[in-house]
Amino acid sequence: MARFSRIQVVLKMAEIGMIPVFFHKDVETCKKVIEACYKGGVKIFEFTNRGSYAHVIFEQISKWATDEFPDLIMGTGSVIDAPTAAIYAQLDSNFIVSPLLDEEMGILLNRRKILWSPGCGSVSEISKAEALGAEIVKIFPGSQVGGPKFVAAVKGPMPWTHIMPTGGVEPTEANLTEWFKAGAICCGMGSKLLRSDLIKSKDFKKLEEVVRDAFTLAQRLRKEYPVRV
Repeated sequence: MARFSRIQVVLKMAEIGMIPVFFHKDVETCKKVIEACYKGGVKIFEFTNRGSYAHVIFEQISKWATDEFPDLIMGTGSVIDAPTAAIYAQLDSNFIVSPLLDEEMGILLNRRKILWSPGCGSVSEISKAEALGAEIVKIFPGSQVGGPKFVAAVKGPMPWTHIMPTGGVEPTEANLTEWFKAGAICCGMGSKLLRSDLIKSKDFKKLEEVVRDAFTLAQRLRKEYPVRV
């Protein structure tokens, strides 16, 4: 069962302001990336369900992370159906992120009190997701859906909505300022943050610095543009 309640996860997402998003078929590489993110200050991590036997890899790194970093919240992304969500729930994933809105997945995860963040691309989808119990909705791909202007437009008539953009988010002051100013509760970042050149060269110390810089920026912007949880 998930070690962190969905309330704890929501609060941590709002507090940290950013979520690293990553997959690699090599377990040891995953561990190094997770460690770099944790040491960089980010104590929440999304492992993406994108490769063969991804759930097997997640099982290993989740057990390892529980022992090494007990306060790290590990979750799973790119989950597209309820059966897959059930697998990760059994492996103690603390939150499930999806690129789409699937009602069966929402019902399943609500029963287990696991945070579910479905992908939405319209106000109607966001409203349906919230009716199904989603505390945080994901807009994906963030830039293509409408970018920060879309977030701000949604927050006008629906100020209670918590939005997490993923896709097109960059760890730069200009880009993150736009998202936070628009009202994003947190931002998911993949390859723009977890740079492939640093991972290929195994320069995890530099990766830690990159993550720390982004985390420091996100913390400053979160204070400047607070959200009500």
